[in-house]
Amino acid sequence: MSDRLTLPNVGLEQALLTLAIDEHRRDSLPRLERLWTYFRNAPETVGMAPWASRRTRHAQEAGLPPRLRPAGNDPRLDDRWKNSPEIVIENDIAWRLQTMVDFMVGRPIRILSNLADEPRARQIEAALDAVWEASGGISLLQDIALLGHVYGHVDLLVRVDDRSRAGGVLAALGRRAPSPQSPDSTPALAAEALRIEVIEPTRGIPIQSPHDFRQLDAYAIATTQSLNQLNPDSARPTRQLVTQIELLAPGWRQVIRDGEVIEESADPHFEGRLPVVHIQNMAQPFHYTGLSEVEPLIPLQDELNTRLSDRASRVTLQSFRMFLAKGFDTFDGTLIGPGRVFATDNPDASIAPFGGDSDAPSESRHIDEIREAMDKISGVPPLAGGVVRAKIGNLSSANALRITLLSLLARTARKRIAYGRGILEASRHILAALDSAGILNTTPAQRSLRIAWPDPLPEDLTQQVAAAAAKQSLGVPQSQVLAELGYTPADTGIE
Repeated sequence: MSDRLTLPNVGLEQALLTLAIDEHRRDSLPRLERLWTYFRNAPETVGMAPWASRRTRHAQEAGLPPRLRPAGNDPRLDDRWKNSPEIVIENDIAWRLQTMVDFMVGRPIRILSNLADEPRARQIEAALDAVWEASGGISLLQDIALLGHVYGHVDLLVRVDDRSRAGGVLAALGRRAPSPQSPDSTPALAAEALRIEVIEPTRGIPIQSPHDFRQLDAYAIATTQSLNQLNPDSARPTRQLVTQIELLAPGWRQVIRDGEVIEESADPHFEGRLPVVHIQNMAQPFHYTGLSEVEPLIPLQDELNTRLSDRASRVTLQSFRMFLAKGFDTFDGTLIGPGRVFATDNPDASIAPFGGDSDAPSESRHIDEIREAMDKISGVPPLAGGVVRAKIGNLSSANALRITLLSLLARTARKRIAYGRGILEASRHILAALDSAGILNTTPAQRSLRIAWPDPLPEDLTQQVAAAAAKQSLGVPQSQVLAELGYTPADTGIE
């Protein structure tokens, strides 16, 4: 590969690209992997003992103090002897993030056109809906939200699917194709030609402009691929791994595999713009990366797991009655149970019970305070996860429920602005590509869009219908009223 990559109007040197990838793997990747590890808390079977006696180690055990971890760092030796302290891991991070995602995109959204021309607006909406649905629909949106909440940010890539018939024609022509004969074929062609891909921060490497950190000069996607081939350099059968870097620049695309350029092509479908959309979960001023929901919860999660493990050990020692046998010369440690008889010639022999559970109010209070601190930091109270406690008061109305969930609803509204802006920007990239291909001709002014978000809380259907009728009487367009109710014109038979 040449010392200078052939990316027009970028002038990106190979050394600079290599440096950016090395910085990402050295500085960003360990932090990102730690965030995902704490969210996922994946179990791992460890130990060299027979399978029946092996134990499962969870990822969050890495945050426990040394007194609760086995000696040594070799997980193969971690099968814990019988006197090892008990470990309790309660993943409070995962259910909080899942609740945030459910509140934000728990139900499908609708992307609406702001055009006054109703037939034209419906055609645009149908094309966008087809592309989003073909890319994953509500599942795609939930993946976007989950990755953004865990990592702090997520990127979307709008690409021409050159594996499809329509996409292959567009990629080959690189120019305006004839418009379809029937508007009804527009959604099918759009869904076949374009797709939206989620780029998680562990793979995406932005090359930012030196003049504006919000602008990208290029974007690299680094992936380690496992091929259906055996590795010839391995002593035992293993799959061959290759490192592939897809480098994107405005109007240009390059694929580098193991240091060799294997593909290079112009991309004229996005009006000379980089079809990458950046979404911050929560804004971090003057930084490309956003704020993660996991990061501030990690210290509290470690403290919670530590105290739960300590309490488990205490309960184990104190909840079961123990016995002290004295004066039995031949006592072999036989378990005491119903029907057992012990004989001795020593008149002073005795078996005395001791132990039993005792209350530790300070311990319980400390654990409750940790949970309350996690509630405040995350904004997700137990009520949002379905845990109803007596201290929340009498939830006799929807307004009372909203007040109880005020912090979570406020966060949801703020995030919908950030994620909604990214969804709309990706949709405008789609319209630009469809216009460039001649599938759906639009001007930049005709690409004005908005999102109809569903209410995160369940509402009374009678109240919803009454509110919709009031809005329509005030002159709100019928399409918007139907979208807020979750209906399309086709659902009602209204043309």
